[in-house]
Amino acid sequence: MRFVLHLLLMTAIALGLGFGLSWYALTDGRLLGAQQVGPWVFWPRAGAPDPDPYSHAFLARTGALQLGQSEGIQYVAHLDSAGEPLDRRCSYTIAGPTPTAAFWTLTPETLEGVPVARSDGPAAFNSTRLARGNDGAPVLHVGPLLRPGNWIETTGAGPMAIVLTLYDVAALGGTAGTPSGLPAITREAC
Repeated sequence: MRFVLHLLLMTAIALGLGFGLSWYALTDGRLLGAQQVGPWVFWPRAGAPDPDPYSHAFLARTGALQLGQSEGIQYVAHLDSAGEPLDRRCSYTIAGPTPTAAFWTLTPETLEGVPVARSDGPAAFNSTRLARGNDGAPVLHVGPLLRPGNWIETTGAGPMAIVLTLYDVAALGGTAGTPSGLPAITREAC
């Protein structure tokens, strides 16, 4: 009888651990295929013809349409550079280098991927329509408070994500899997 109880206990532990790790890999998975650079998380094998099983399962679960490796890559931030969750009621400054790409966009979104910008304003920044400083680097502002320069007004309350999508990275000598630098996200006011 004792053997049967130990067998049932070990089976329950194995199933719990297996299902728990599978759930983690499908919902977050930063330790199992995703990479993190500062606040930015990305899946370098997402657009590959042979993605690793964790990337494949994560993308199948989210239903996200991914760019091919030669087309571009997406970086997603749910936290600012200080490690605090991004909040739609707060104002953020996004500044710093972006990896070399032919074109890029930066969009504030809900965690489900819906844009959080005001409906009659711009929904995203892109690399061709920005005011730049004397050094050529753009400084972007996201939040409900009016800011000079490049600003997207967010609406509502709750968590948000900031999505940086780089297009045609490989054509300019870079690779989608090795970012040369990503911008910092700094909370200004809340």
